[in-house]
Amino acid sequence: MKYDIIVIGSGPGGYVTAIRASQLGFKVAIVEKENLGGICLNWGCIPTKALLKSAQVFKYINNAEEFGLNKPSDVSFEFPNVIQRSRNVAGKMSKGVEFLMKKNKIDVIFGEAKVKPGKKVAVSADGETKDYSADHIVIATGARSRELPNLPQDGKKVIGYRQALNLPNFPKSMIVVGSGAIGVEFAYFYATMGTEVTIVEYMPNIVPVEDKDVSKELEKSFKKAGIKIMTNASVESVDTSGSGVKAQVKTKNGEETLEAEIVLSAVGITPNIENIGLEDVGIVTDKGRIIVNDFYETNIPGYYAIGDVLPTQALAHVASAEGITCVEKIKGMHVEPIDYNNIPGCTYCLPEVASVGYTEEKAKEAGYDIKVGKFPFSANGKATANGDTAGFVKVIFDAKYGEWLGCHMVGVGVTEMISEAVAARKLETTGHEILKTVHPHPTLSEAVMEAVAAAYDEVIHI
Repeated sequence: MKYDIIVIGSGPGGYVTAIRASQLGFKVAIVEKENLGGICLNWGCIPTKALLKSAQVFKYINNAEEFGLNKPSDVSFEFPNVIQRSRNVAGKMSKGVEFLMKKNKIDVIFGEAKVKPGKKVAVSADGETKDYSADHIVIATGARSRELPNLPQDGKKVIGYRQALNLPNFPKSMIVVGSGAIGVEFAYFYATMGTEVTIVEYMPNIVPVEDKDVSKELEKSFKKAGIKIMTNASVESVDTSGSGVKAQVKTKNGEETLEAEIVLSAVGITPNIENIGLEDVGIVTDKGRIIVNDFYETNIPGYYAIGDVLPTQALAHVASAEGITCVEKIKGMHVEPIDYNNIPGCTYCLPEVASVGYTEEKAKEAGYDIKVGKFPFSANGKATANGDTAGFVKVIFDAKYGEWLGCHMVGVGVTEMISEAVAARKLETTGHEILKTVHPHPTLSEAVMEAVAAAYDEVIHI
């Protein structure tokens, strides 16, 4: 069959691209090898949040007395039921994408896809291969858990995020290698449920892409929760021959042997670009990622790529934005390139982490004369009422023009607050304009205004 646009992959990049293309009047097909919604909806963003909610509820029940309530006599959980709830949430979201495909009259083709010269896509399923053609082909095949040579995953004792979402038995101990979003989210979940967790991080700070103040605050909270943290450390080898796993960890003080039931490898992701026909078409890649222009067209006209296969931030909302930009450009609309310095990043452990723009260190490296303000949630009325006062909001402004350079938050609920900073930065709002924007009381969002006030020596509540 002939289509205007064929999208390969149905994750948050692919399915959003397909829907927007259909809205613009294109005849669209989407190819998926497994489940609609891709990794994010089925094995990533959504099911992990379901697990984290279970952990949060479990923590609240255990701390009921702090809220003036009687703690139940038997506070326990059935781990298979926790996992099943997560799977049910993922399944519901996948069915939602299926509904959206039908609503938008998008043809769904299940199978393994390969791009071919001449703007064709070959789809293999059930031993058959069929060719489809389109004027425009969008590659949105996403990524998978990255494997290190010295940390091979066997799916049982050394696992990736996918297995961590669906363990058959609750582990008593776990080593988490890597402390990016995936690592700290799983570390928090399992530790809150009762697993003895050790995080091993190669860099000097956990969540190393974040502002250092945020990293230190999260580390303090994790240690208080009983999570052991080893920074400036690397796993050199693992021994899975026994009943559990022995990991040889290199630290600045020498080597140390850690033992646990399971090792979770959370050292990043690898783009899914193998065996999809890139070489046959002549599409250029660099360091395992597809090279595109500002509007996501590859070096071969008519072939595009979005999402985790690119060297941009591997985030669901980035993939969605790239897909929308891509098809709107194909339609001939006036679109602006995405500003990758104004992309919010969110991590959903507790306390949560949310950030956008320059860290303090990066702002100084860029040559800015800066004003920095910080406001702790311990001085916020709503956070105090909620019983969750860990963390703060930190803002960074250009001292000369008032440009909002960066915003960094750590605390309960901050992933719902970061959009204020993203929108304000997009609109080139200054610090004084934020100060004069009345924020409701009592809310957590007041902490943003108070942090800005602190940057300009006008803070009221500390």
